[in-house]
Amino acid sequence: MKLTTMSRYGTRAVFDIAYHSTGLPVQVKDIAERQQIPIKYLEQIFHKLKQADFIKSERGPGGGYVLTKDPGKIVVGDIIKAVKEHTDLVACVCNSAGKGKLCVGEDQCVTRSVWKEAARKITEYFNSVTIADLCEDARRKNVNRSEN
Repeated sequence: MKLTTMSRYGTRAVFDIAYHSTGLPVQVKDIAERQQIPIKYLEQIFHKLKQADFIKSERGPGGGYVLTKDPGKIVVGDIIKAVKEHTDLVACVCNSAGKGKLCVGEDQCVTRSVWKEAARKITEYFNSVTIADLCEDARRKNVNRSEN
């Protein structure tokens, strides 16, 4: 399994909004600069995060992005789902496309259960880490906080 930049950047961007906001919108250019994410790509990610109702944009002077949920209620696993990725380790256990069997030996494969269980545990872990947890970790590491 390898998460794409969409999941990694999406998680970092949601963290950035939570960590650097003081209740005011955070501008995309500031997020992009702090997180080293190209603005155009960040805007594509934000489109997906808005559709999943994790963030909303506020227009006008002083506008930007705000979280729509408490950081303690947003888990990394939900961000991964919002950007349309999965945590399956191998294709033979990924049936997200609804294509039925992806492996001709699926019924008798003795290792398939290993891959499924590993993916379940990874998903369980991602679903246990909140954005608030990441903010707390950043505070412990003394990550500079630029308040709006």
